[in-house]
Amino acid sequence: MSYAARDPLDTAERRKARGAFFTPALIASFIAQWAIRDASDRVLEPSSGDAEFLVHAVRTLHGLGHERPQVWGAELHEWSASYGAQRVDEAGGIAHVEVGDFFTQRPGELFDVVIGNPPYIRFQDFAGEQRARARAAALQGGVALSGLASAWAAFTIHSAMHLAQGGRLGFVLPAELLSANYAAPVRRFLFERFASVELVLFEQRVFAEAETEAVLLLADGYQQGSSTSASIRQVTNADGLQQLPPALVWSPANPEHKWSGATVTAEATTTLLDAVSQGHFTPLTTWGHTRLGMVTGRNTYFAIPPAQAADLGLARRETLPLSPPGSRHLRGLELTPQALTALGREGKRTRLFRPGETGMSAQAQAYIEAGRTLGVHEAYKCRTRRTWWQVPLMPPADLLLTYMNADTVRMVTNTAGAHHLNSVHGIYLHDEHRALGRELLPLAALNSLTMLSAELTGRAYGGGILKMEPGEATRWLVPSPSSLTTAHEQLRLVRPAVASHLKSGSLDQAVRLVDDTLLRDMLGVCGGAIAQARDARDSLLERRTARSRS
Repeated sequence: MSYAARDPLDTAERRKARGAFFTPALIASFIAQWAIRDASDRVLEPSSGDAEFLVHAVRTLHGLGHERPQVWGAELHEWSASYGAQRVDEAGGIAHVEVGDFFTQRPGELFDVVIGNPPYIRFQDFAGEQRARARAAALQGGVALSGLASAWAAFTIHSAMHLAQGGRLGFVLPAELLSANYAAPVRRFLFERFASVELVLFEQRVFAEAETEAVLLLADGYQQGSSTSASIRQVTNADGLQQLPPALVWSPANPEHKWSGATVTAEATTTLLDAVSQGHFTPLTTWGHTRLGMVTGRNTYFAIPPAQAADLGLARRETLPLSPPGSRHLRGLELTPQALTALGREGKRTRLFRPGETGMSAQAQAYIEAGRTLGVHEAYKCRTRRTWWQVPLMPPADLLLTYMNADTVRMVTNTAGAHHLNSVHGIYLHDEHRALGRELLPLAALNSLTMLSAELTGRAYGGGILKMEPGEATRWLVPSPSSLTTAHEQLRLVRPAVASHLKSGSLDQAVRLVDDTLLRDMLGVCGGAIAQARDARDSLLERRTARSRS
């Protein structure tokens, strides 16, 4: 879609509901010129909106010698379809736009080129018959999508099915293509069905209305072979499409896995893989298992400051030590009893209201009745419990793992024995690794290779935040037990200095010290390789923070 005109009765809410976001002319023109190579090319724009891509297709076909080209489209919104056909006519072409749900259109006529900007509808808003039709359409292409898939995923598969052999697909897609778990079958489909795959990534957000960043997919040679690698280019914004930088060739071990590493240099990737193959690094699951924190149903009721617990007259046994909501306090190497006490004195919610069913004090009973008066018992998580005021307990974890991160994922030793909420994850170490892991894993994880792995394993969200789910954390690469056994004496020596750097907010200084001690001195990684890994991690960090600034 373009910015040219809009239905006066159409609202931003309605456009968002059907996933309509307006494509900048520079992007539509770039894709049309990449995809259309002959005056005889037949062009389809599914979800054509007001035909921005078709207008540029007509102009490209004119340049190739076609005087009055015909182009095809499909569009759900009748006003946009009519206006789009008018724009194509004014550009000197003839538009055939079918109004209706593209997912109901079976591939009949095949096209040399399919270009456009599929609707972006999050799975929460993509439901009912519409979702069922989309999943059925994707299944026709041999792709089974999960119920979490957004609309663009099925749309991409169904659109490719309209290509003739050797055809080209040029789409603007959300960057979820690179990292979302539900997009794994789409990634495999693209590598299996196209002879070549190229991606263009943007450092800045190019769709002001959308809540996600965009990536350009340029897939060539439909059903003329499969791909083992992709060409990756990165530009600052749409203006950068006028002069593309050289491509980076990227070969994933498994195309279903996340493509977050597509912009990482081969040298940095090799260093990381070598560390794994030599046994120096291992997935976090080797150390133990990661679990989501407790869900109270209402933190402001169940998580309380110590002063409030005292004012209420609650018995000590009726509250439990708690890592307070959030994770700002988890920036050092450990959460000690003294640190938890200090947080409580600052008014942080470091006690969990959790009385037993017997021997309850009158004060606890009064607090439960107050909660009932406030309607706490009607919150979803509360009303589905056997006893609404008893939060299901998890044992205190050995390590606490931050969930939403501005800089990098942090691990903290839980020497305070605090319970944790779902704003952080808990790591429960295997018995044979518990002593070593509790003492040194949070320190050893502050190295450039592990931080690079965090950027590749986690996912970037709006605002530049790096999010790490428990399933992703199991694949996060950290120093192996054998590496820490070898390096434990040296790491203990630098621990006070690392802790001091972290306390003063000097994460980079702490990382350089761990890099020198663990990677260089103990594991024999050369300085140049460490620098490449550090630069790669910094580049990914800058990329996600740049998007938040834009």
